[in-house]
This record gives sequence, C-alpha cells and structure tokens, in this order.
Amino acid sequence: MGKLFLVATPIGNLKDITLRALETLKVADLILCEDTRRTRKLLAHYQIKKPLLSYFEHNEERRIPEVIEKLKQGQKIALVSDAGTPTISDPGFKLVRECINQGIEVESIPGPSAILVALTSSGLPTDKFLFLGYLPRKPQARKKALESLTMILHSIKVTVIFFESPHRLLSSLKDLKEVLGDVEIAVCRELTKVHEEIRREKVSTAIEHFEKVKPKGEFVVLFRLQARSGYGRRSSGTRSER
Repeated sequence: MGKLFLVATPIGNLKDITLRALETLKVADLILCEDTRRTRKLLAHYQIKKPLLSYFEHNEERRIPEVIEKLKQGQKIALVSDAGTPTISDPGFKLVRECINQGIEVESIPGPSAILVALTSSGLPTDKFLFLGYLPRKPQARKKALESLTMILHSIKVTVIFFESPHRLLSSLKDLKEVLGDVEIAVCRELTKVHEEIRREKVSTAIEHFEKVKPKGEFVVLFRLQARSGYGRRSSGTRSER
C-alpha cells in the first residue's frame, strides 16, 4: 500500500512552508492539486518537479477511484489545496474517508491555516472558537444560518470565524448586523500577502468602510458577542513587501 499525505501550503507568503512539507513533496510520486498553475508556481520556487493531477470540487468523485488504485499500487500521493490546509473548506474529505475505508494510511503534514492566522491576530479571545467555513450564498439561507447561532453564542462565549468572497462581503456584514446587532468584528484581508490588512471595529463601521471602498482579495471575518474591554478602536495595516 502507498500513503496519502495531506500537505499544508502557504496561504500567501511562499516562505511559510515547513521543511517537512517540502521533503514530502520531493518524495511524492504524484501531487493532487486544485489549480495546477498555482501549485507549479510553489514547486518552481523550491525547484521541485513532480507530476500533477487536478483534483477539485467538480471532478473529485471521478478522481477518487483513480487515486485509490494508484495508492494500492504503492504510490506516495500528496494532496494540496490552493492555499492552506487541505480539506478545510476545500476538496479532500471524501478521498480521506475512502482511504480509511480501504485501509490506506493517511498522514497530515501540518502548516499554514488562514483560520489560525486570523484568530491569533484579530485581538478577539482565542480560548474558544467556531469555524463556519463559507456562509450560504443566498441571503435568506445566510440569515437563517446566522439566526441559528444566536442561542449558541449566548450560552457559550466563542469567537466565530468564517471565510467570505469579496463580492459577498458587504452583504454578509449587513446580515450579521441585522441578526446579531452591532457586534465587534475583525475583518482580515489578504493574510500574509503584500497588502495584508486587519480591521478591528464595530460591524457598522466596517459596513461604512466597504460601502466606500470596494472589497478586494480574500477575506476572513471574525466576531464575538462579548469581547474584551477596549476593543473596537480600528487598527489596520499593510505589511511590508514579502
């Protein structure tokens, strides 16, 4: 039997990769990736040449039997996402489950995660957190999802984290304010990249900002119904070129 490796890759800065991840990519017989162009860029940066096979949401079901057969033949296969840790709001869970069912070993190579980068730099409490992935695209479903959180958030104090696309960010912030009130939030944009920015403020202030400035980039949003005293003064910044 071969082995499936889940390899975490940088979420922006190409230097944010572990030595173990690089070693694993070097010995892999095949690398499964969402976007072969993005993965080739990473591999070229570290002078790694390996066969790539596209593996994304719309071909996942079709790829699984093929990948399982290669693993049964003894191949070492690495699964990477476009950025961050595989299977977290990305394809891979079904393949991992099938490997386990087939008795094929799965090994996770830990590394970058936008969730933890956002949480630790948000200024919000880090003792307990709840990750929602992406909120539903449709407004009604999105509001219903937020409403379902109300009872949980009043009984258990947790920091809530979700990913959002730039074209839905403003709508999600407005729904968040309508359902949960003017909560304190952190809006993280382009984490670890050249134009990284973290806004820490009331959701109403964030709405005012993004009504004037069109959202661009990749976003992670965090909020908590009761944050520490003194939170809410906006701070944002752009890190120096990486």
